Amino acid sequence: MAVLTLLEHASLPQALTVGGLREEADRLLLASKAAATMKAYRSDWAAFESWAQSVGRSALPADPESVVLYLTALHGSGKRISTIRRRVATISQAHQHAGHETPTRDRRVRALVQGIARASNTTPKKKKAIGIAEVRALLATIPPDALRGRRDRALLLVGFVGAMRRSELVGIDHADVEFIHDEGAVITIRKSKTDQEGRGRRVGIPIGKHSETCPVIALQAWIQSSEISDGPLFRPIDRHGRLRRARLTDHAAALIVKAAAKRAGLDSRLYSGHSLRSGFATSASRAGAPEALIARQTGHRSLAMLREYVQAGNVLTENAARSLDL
Repeated sequence: MAVLTLLEHASLPQALTVGGLREEADRLLLASKAAATMKAYRSDWAAFESWAQSVGRSALPADPESVVLYLTALHGSGKRISTIRRRVATISQAHQHAGHETPTRDRRVRALVQGIARASNTTPKKKKAIGIAEVRALLATIPPDALRGRRDRALLLVGFVGAMRRSELVGIDHADVEFIHDEGAVITIRKSKTDQEGRGRRVGIPIGKHSETCPVIALQAWIQSSEISDGPLFRPIDRHGRLRRARLTDHAAALIVKAAAKRAGLDSRLYSGHSLRSGFATSASRAGAPEALIARQTGHRSLAMLREYVQAGNVLTENAARSLDL
């Protein structure tokens, strides 16, 4: 029986040997994290390894005292509590993946993080939502005929009406867009922050009431002028006005929003790519759209999170003080 087992094992393809299984398991574990998350983890781990080497301590495995000293150093250098918490998560993930007990579970480490959070006592600065008036103001600054202008108009309008995260927006391929005659377009989002398995969801982009702000017209104009027939839908354009084949980055999408806001006379520091998504939720709520329909467009699984968007944008319009006779 033992000989048969050995022979069976020897006949297995490389991918099914113990070593191959370990490699495949590592690959699948990495695939469970979003690309942006993995990039942050790698950067954070490199920073911790560099610090540990500089002070003569072990990074893997690390003891709780090393982590305490490292986090204290981060706090002293002015790192935000959100960054410090992410570094803690990175150290924990690295130890678990390597089969070591994570030092971040130590009570001293947890107490230190709590103390840093209290000492920081900062409220996260959320970007402002872009409303209908702001959308019109941003579009007014963009030339409608230039190639770059057509790209930016399509990106802003599709991002707003589709209530998309900037990673979802730049992740659209030409094949993901389906135009429905006299109704609009349907865009398939292949993968998103809350759908790492890639099940996908379909987002409807209805035809607008006004041609100058219609996302479908803007999208058709961009596809026609760019002559894109496959691959990434939104792409970089170099300083000579030439379209590149690469995919536009989510950071570049945020810069397009900021640049348009600045040209429109708005404080560009208060706006980002996320302003389109939160702006749609707020504007749709003000227009009387039901929560369920808004959530279907944004892809929110939690109505509580959706309400945070809406309530933040409606802090003045939906205010009990308006009922006072003042």
